[in-house]
Amino acid sequence: MEIVVADNAGFCFGVERALEMVTRGEEPIDAPIYTLGPLIHNPQVVERLRRQGVRQVSSLDEVSGGTVVIPSHGVGPAVQRQARERGLRLLDATCPFVARAQDHARALAAEGYQVVILGDKGHPEVAGLVGAAGEQAVVIEHEDELAAVRVGARVGLVTQTTQATARLAAVAGALAERSRELRAFNTICAATTQRQESALRLAQQVEVMVVVGGKNSANTNRLRQLCEQTGVKTYHVETAAELDPRWFRNVGRVGVAAGASTPNWLIDEVVQALRGMGG
Repeated sequence: MEIVVADNAGFCFGVERALEMVTRGEEPIDAPIYTLGPLIHNPQVVERLRRQGVRQVSSLDEVSGGTVVIPSHGVGPAVQRQARERGLRLLDATCPFVARAQDHARALAAEGYQVVILGDKGHPEVAGLVGAAGEQAVVIEHEDELAAVRVGARVGLVTQTTQATARLAAVAGALAERSRELRAFNTICAATTQRQESALRLAQQVEVMVVVGGKNSANTNRLRQLCEQTGVKTYHVETAAELDPRWFRNVGRVGVAAGASTPNWLIDEVVQALRGMGG
């Protein structure tokens, strides 16, 4: 069984930057260290951070001192303002691509555009975008949802950084038909696009795809969806322990892709396990 790893897989710049800021920062960090939600969307990495003393909290009410880390997917301005009012030290590990999307959302709202956000409802990054644009922002996950939205004359469109470009194009096209003025920003990060393109190419050349990454990772779930759409049998695992040898019986070629929040050591463990199954 041949095992092929996608050309672009694993940590992106924003994730790597966030981890370095917390674990190898240039300046000392006041302890204790808290992250507002997971620093990145990978449970295994978050568990390693916990063992190093980095605590995860769901709100600022759980914090009484020390340093609060804004995770790579960002938070809204209201949360940052609340932290400063409480005298907490902030370490902003927001991915620069996410920060750029927030800037666009904020500017569009200030200029009077109806802000439409393409993203996963309930995702922390999308919540941050809504916080930047204001509560009047409309969040959609698919262009079909626009049928139930009253679209204004002037519309501004931004997207969660982990969306697929095809979906962004479809939503922009639908909005263009219903508005007089549309300003659309492609705020999908380059790493996301590279990983999606690599996974798609590989999925068309193998019999089975294994996508490695957190089940709570939007960009990893998008990889799984894209691979499935090619018709190839696709399995999403967080660790090598989830691999089932029955998936690979009589399979000659297996592809491995991984999300932008998946560390290399997890990818390597999956590859080694596949080799033990005959790869």
